[in-house]
Amino acid sequence: MNKNYSSKLPETYKFPLYLFYQGKNCEAYKFFGVHEVEKDNKKYHCFRVWAPNAVSISVVGDFNDWNKSSAPMKQISDGVWECFLPALEQFSSYKYCIETKKGEFLLKSDPYANHFETRPGTASKIFKSSYEWSDKNWMKEKSEKVIYKSPVNIYEVHLGSWKLNEEGKHFGYIDFARNIIPYMQKMSYTHIELMPLTEFPFDGSWGYQVTGYFAPTSRFGTPDDFKRMIDMFHEAGIGVILDWVPAHFPKDASGLYEFDGTCCYEYTDERKREHKSWGTRVFDYGRGEVCSFLISSANYWISEYHLDGIRVDAVASMLYLDYDRRDGEWCPNIYGGKENLEAIEFLKHLNEAVFQKNPDVLMIAEESTAWPLVTKPTDMGGLGFNFKWNMGWMNDMLQYMSLDPIYRAFNHDKLTFSFFYCFSENYILPISHDEVVHGKCSMLEKMPGSYEQKCSSYKAFLTYMMAHPGKKLLFMGQEFAQTCEWNYESQLDWGALEDEGHKNIHLFSEKLNKFYLENAPLWQNDDSWSGFSWISNDDYQQSVIAFRRFDDNGDEIIVVCNFVPVERLDYKIGVPYEGEYKLLFNSDAAEFGGSSITAKTMKSKAYMMHGFDDSISIDLAPLSVIYLKPVPKPKKKNTAVEKSDNKKTNKVKAVGIDSKVDKNKK
Repeated sequence: MNKNYSSKLPETYKFPLYLFYQGKNCEAYKFFGVHEVEKDNKKYHCFRVWAPNAVSISVVGDFNDWNKSSAPMKQISDGVWECFLPALEQFSSYKYCIETKKGEFLLKSDPYANHFETRPGTASKIFKSSYEWSDKNWMKEKSEKVIYKSPVNIYEVHLGSWKLNEEGKHFGYIDFARNIIPYMQKMSYTHIELMPLTEFPFDGSWGYQVTGYFAPTSRFGTPDDFKRMIDMFHEAGIGVILDWVPAHFPKDASGLYEFDGTCCYEYTDERKREHKSWGTRVFDYGRGEVCSFLISSANYWISEYHLDGIRVDAVASMLYLDYDRRDGEWCPNIYGGKENLEAIEFLKHLNEAVFQKNPDVLMIAEESTAWPLVTKPTDMGGLGFNFKWNMGWMNDMLQYMSLDPIYRAFNHDKLTFSFFYCFSENYILPISHDEVVHGKCSMLEKMPGSYEQKCSSYKAFLTYMMAHPGKKLLFMGQEFAQTCEWNYESQLDWGALEDEGHKNIHLFSEKLNKFYLENAPLWQNDDSWSGFSWISNDDYQQSVIAFRRFDDNGDEIIVVCNFVPVERLDYKIGVPYEGEYKLLFNSDAAEFGGSSITAKTMKSKAYMMHGFDDSISIDLAPLSVIYLKPVPKPKKKNTAVEKSDNKKTNKVKAVGIDSKVDKNKK
């Protein structure tokens, strides 16, 4: 801080500004932006903005006819400007008129504004919240829950296109919650993930090009409407995750782009400054003021809006200097590598700051590479997130399921490889909006074969996905196998539910989600080998795998998957206990339009197989996945663990897994 300013500053300003310049002010929104204050028994609005290279700044708005001479600001510290105006009315519009060193005048929205005009307007608005929260019980329950040991089944939603009202328009925040909550409860989803609702100018960006990092978009209502929506979800027992975009921002004239006529929020180095394929600017993570801005934004949404989680978009683009750049278009770091050291430190500090204030929140990385230790604590060398999207699993499985089944035997590794590294991070298995747009077609249409085979394949895939270690995420419309790609300009194809096939898949999804929620073996040990064991992973010729999932009480579910359209009669697998095995769930059940050829119960025989003394015979339907369990629960320990040979085999597999993952990371 410049000494010429520091001696004149009020004492209450010095510490927040010191932290701001250091990149460690995690609540910069309490200082910057506009705030109602009282001076000499009179109410004022205090405006503060950071614009380090501005020549002059004034506050303009509908209260002074947008006159740049009416309300000049005073520079109170290095690059920090301030102005007090008599208290303004709620919803008054304003901007900053910034004089640049080139003599130009820019009209800029307030980077810290908590409300905006509805597009195409770009002005910031005065808004004082009067909302009183009623989610005390939810917040208490959340603080006592261990999320790693809990079911997490996320429904990803684009608010503007989930469903339209009777007038053919999108719902506002409150009506959206009122309509979707009963649906989500019926479908047993635990969380909703909302595509970005931070203010954004262009509908076609789906919210991923942000201009208001502290404001819910006014398309759907006021900030208090947004709070009420969150409250309603919490009252219904549903957690709320919001997509957040700290990787880049658009070049809209009213936004952060060259805010004071120079590269202020973005890098000055043209080799780091822009994502050319996205047409956006990259935040300068080496600048303390920018880091304070972004970290404060994340904290703001969690603290002020009671969000339960933030999914951080495009983390890979932040980590790598050569991301989407050709040779010669990027500059190595000081060690000669391609890692963006500043972004790495920013992400670590971000997660430390968030968890310090909100230890029960979800910080989810959308990271698409093999970057190591994404979900490990920063003091262990990790990035500090607590969950990461498993993009490797997603890519492998979508490729596998898109293959003609005749070729799946030659691609068996795509089915099994994810199990080798699935405990290296805390993973979420995502089937997101990105997989059903831009010519990638819907999930149902990715499946080969006839319509009936597509439906069977898709049900088998979802049943397998629910049993695979990791929390779950599914994009809206895929729960009833919408045929067409997602279109942000129209609602989901709810009319498809008049078709018997889609109706069956919808019922199937409802029953599968409920089964997941009620059965701890499918979610209680998603992050540990104690929750998983192979029975058979090498029957590539028949494209069948079988494995076990365990909860903390030793209860287990056996999963058997048949990924070809061939009936497997009298298919044998080894089982850990002598006795009877009960069919719990069948993707091919008659109620879902299937054949139900698999028997309801199977009795073991003393026939050694897969390292076990006993085995069972199963009739597997084509393209089907089943869940089984031993009944009653056996009292003896896991046979596979007791046997010295099998124990040795499991140990060798574990070593191989670790080696393969480490090699991959290099």
